[in-house]
Amino acid sequence: MIIETERLYLRAYSPEDFEAAFAVFSDPETMQHYPAPFDAERVRGWIKWNQENYRRYGFGLWAVVLKETGAFIGDCGITMQQIDGETLPEIGYHIAKQHWRRGYAKEAAAAVRDWFFRHTEYDAVCACMKHTNTASYRTALAIGMKKQKAFPDPNNGISVLCMIDRKTAQALFEPGTDNT
Repeated sequence: MIIETERLYLRAYSPEDFEAAFAVFSDPETMQHYPAPFDAERVRGWIKWNQENYRRYGFGLWAVVLKETGAFIGDCGITMQQIDGETLPEIGYHIAKQHWRRGYAKEAAAAVRDWFFRHTEYDAVCACMKHTNTASYRTALAIGMKKQKAFPDPNNGISVLCMIDRKTAQALFEPGTDNT
């Protein structure tokens, strides 16, 4: 396990997560802000890509698991992304639609934000989303990020970049949370 919150465990992806991950990433509604839902090959590649990120950077997107049931409900973590000409650490989150509007993305993303500033030397972390992805935008704001800019993006038409710096984030760390 990488991170524990009140209701969630975030842990490294494993090949055994394929079926549950496929259920999330192949769903058209969950993936509405991506060019297309993922097929089986893309989900297998997603898991491998994150495992490679763990080795390369010490982080990636982690499986989000409900403590109460042990069910895989999505992922959340940090990846290095090319955003408007810069390589930036980005918090990303994907939660299965049957678990939307319960605060899981916010809970996981806040814990990842805290982990990131405790375990890396980066000065800031961002979230970047398609301008129509209001749920993702609200999650970024809810964990203390501020909108930096909107910019033309060949994948999304217009993307929105939000960011939080180390000093701002440290003021938000939740006491009593085990984010080691």
